[in-house]
Amino acid sequence: MRAIAPCTNQHETVRAWCRLYPRCRCGPEVTDAARGYRRAGNGCAGRAAGVVIFFNLWRRSMRQLPFQHKNGNGGTVLRLLCGLLCLCGLAAALCGLPAQGQDDPLNKVHVTPPPAATPETGAPAGAEAPAVSGADALKARPGARIRMNVDMVLVPVTVTDPLNRLVTGLEKEDFKIYENSTQQEIHTFASEDAPVSIGIIFDLSGSMSSKLIRARASILQFIKTANPEDEFFVIGFNDRPELIEDFTSSVEEIDARLATVHSGRRTALLDAMYYGVAKMRDAKHERRALLVVSDGGDNHSRYTEGEVRAQVRESDVELYSIGIFDPYADSPEERTGPILLNDLCEESGGRMFKVDNVDEMGDIAEKISTELRNQYVLGYRPSNLTRDGKWRKVKVKVNPPPGLPLLTVYARTGYYAPLQ
Repeated sequence: MRAIAPCTNQHETVRAWCRLYPRCRCGPEVTDAARGYRRAGNGCAGRAAGVVIFFNLWRRSMRQLPFQHKNGNGGTVLRLLCGLLCLCGLAAALCGLPAQGQDDPLNKVHVTPPPAATPETGAPAGAEAPAVSGADALKARPGARIRMNVDMVLVPVTVTDPLNRLVTGLEKEDFKIYENSTQQEIHTFASEDAPVSIGIIFDLSGSMSSKLIRARASILQFIKTANPEDEFFVIGFNDRPELIEDFTSSVEEIDARLATVHSGRRTALLDAMYYGVAKMRDAKHERRALLVVSDGGDNHSRYTEGEVRAQVRESDVELYSIGIFDPYADSPEERTGPILLNDLCEESGGRMFKVDNVDEMGDIAEKISTELRNQYVLGYRPSNLTRDGKWRKVKVKVNPPPGLPLLTVYARTGYYAPLQ
C-alpha cells in the first residue's frame, strides 16, 4: 500500500491525495481551491474554505467514478475509498490540525515590558530594606519595613455565683491569669456587649421527632435575645450534616428555613460539630461560638472523638450545648454522649445545659444568649514567645470583691502556640 508523506499544511495534503488517486480527475479544481484556502489562512475563514474544497471533491468523485468496474465491484470500492479520504480531509479542515504551529497575530505581545527597576546604591530599597523594630522604628526612613509584634491571647470569661447566676460589674484587678502556671500581665480588659459569630448545630435524627417543635422554638428564642449585630448559621444533621442557613442576622430567614426541616434516621453528631468549627473560618466577628441542640450520642459519624476534640482545641470557638438526654438510655453512645459534650464545652470555655423538661428549653436558650452578651474578655501577651506549636495551659482565677461569695469561672483551658 502506498502512503502519503506528511504535508506542512492542508492544501498540500489535497494535492497529494489527488496525485495518489488520479481517477478523481479533479486536479485543476483542487489547485484553484487550494490557492484560495492558502490565502484564507488557518483561522475560521480558512477552515470554511477547507470545508468547501473537500465537499466539492467528494461530490465530483461520486459523480465521475463508475458504479461497476469490469472486474466486478472495483468501481464501487474505489468510489467509497475516494469518498472516505475526502471526508477525512473535511474533518481535518474543520478541526484545524496543522503539522506545524501557526502564528496568531491577535495573541502576540506588541508592548515590550519595561526592565526591572534597580534601586540606586544607598537609597531605601522598600522590601529589600532591613526590618526595624522597637525604638529604631520611630527613626525609620520612608520605604523601610517596620516589624510589629502583635502576639496577643484573648480569653473570654464567664463568672457565676453559687446559684448559677451571672456576675457582672467585676474589674480588671479582680482577675488573675496564668499560662503554664506562670502569671501573666493582663494588658486588655473588656466587658462590653461585643457581637459574636454563632453557629447552631441542630439534631434532626429520628429520636428528635417528639422534641422537634420545642427545639425549633428554643433556637428562635436564642436568636431573638442575641445582640442585633450577631450573625448566625444553622447546620442540621442526622445521617450527615447539611448547611440549612448560611451566615445571616435575619431571624425571619432562619425561621423560614427551620420550618421546612424534618427529623429522621441516625445521628452524626461528631461530623456536624467538625463541620461547624470548620465553617467558622468564614465568620466576620472575632468572638465565635457554637450552640449544639441534641438529645443523644453519636452513632453514624466518620470523624472520631479525638479528631473533633483536637479541632475544638485548635480553634477559638466557644462551645455551648442544650442536652435533651434520656436518663434511661440503653446504648453506649447515648450514655457517653453527655460526657463528651460536657468535656468539649468546658475545654472551650462554654457550658452544657441539661434539659430535664422540654418546656424549659426556651428559658435555657435565652440564658445562653444572655451569657454570651455578658462575658469578660481578658487579653495578655505571653511571657513565653517561643513559636513551637505546643499546647499551653491557661487558668483564670477571680478574687471576689468583699461581700461576694465564692465565684465560678468558665474560660478555655489552653491554646496551641503558633509555629511561625
